[in-house]
Amino acid sequence: MMSASIAPQPFNQRKRLLVVRALSIAAIGSLLFSRPGWDEASSLHEVVEMIGFVLILVCILGRLWSILYVGGRKNSELAVSGPYSITRNPLYLFSTIGAFGIGLMFGSLIVASALGVCTYAVFGMTARKEETFLRDKFGPEFEAYVARTPRFWPKPWLHQDKHQHTFSTSALRSTFFDALYFLAIFPAIEGIEYLQVAGYLPTFFWLF
Repeated sequence: MMSASIAPQPFNQRKRLLVVRALSIAAIGSLLFSRPGWDEASSLHEVVEMIGFVLILVCILGRLWSILYVGGRKNSELAVSGPYSITRNPLYLFSTIGAFGIGLMFGSLIVASALGVCTYAVFGMTARKEETFLRDKFGPEFEAYVARTPRFWPKPWLHQDKHQHTFSTSALRSTFFDALYFLAIFPAIEGIEYLQVAGYLPTFFWLF
C-alpha cells in the first residue's frame, strides 16, 4: 500500500521564541546583581548607552521594514525583494542587532557580546531548519535565491525592489508591539542602575 506523500511543514517558531525569552530572562536576572565596569556617570558609559539605544532603533525600524515584505505571506510565498534581497533573514539580523544594543545600554561590552552571540546562534539554528522547509517547498527557485543572497550578514549592494507589494496590517501591528519590548528595556535598565546606585540592590560583580 502506497503511503500518501507528506507536505513539508514549516519550522515551529514557538520553540525559537521560548529560547529567546529564556535568554532574555537570564540576562535581566544577571543584571540585577552586576554593574558595568565603567562609572555610570562617566562620558564613556553615556556614549556606550547611546550607541546601544541607536542599535535598538535600527532593530525596530529594520523589523518593521522587513515585515512589510513578508507579513501574512511567510511560508506561502518566497520573499526575495527589499530587505530579503540583501539577506535571507532580515528579521533575525535586526533582532540580533537589537540584542547587542540591549547589552550596550547596560554599559557592558561583555553583556552585549554575550547577548549578540547567543541570539545569533539561536537564529542561525532556526534559519537552517527553515531552509529545509523552503528548499522542499520552492525547489529550484529557493536554490537560485540561496546562490545569490547571503543567509545572515547583508550585502547592501544586492538590494532590489522592482515590484509593488501588499502588506498585512495585523502582521505589521504585531511586529510593532513586539518591537516595543526592546524599547521597554531602556527604562528597565535605568531603573536597575538607580536601585544599585541607591544601594537597594547588591552588586556581586562588574562587567566591562
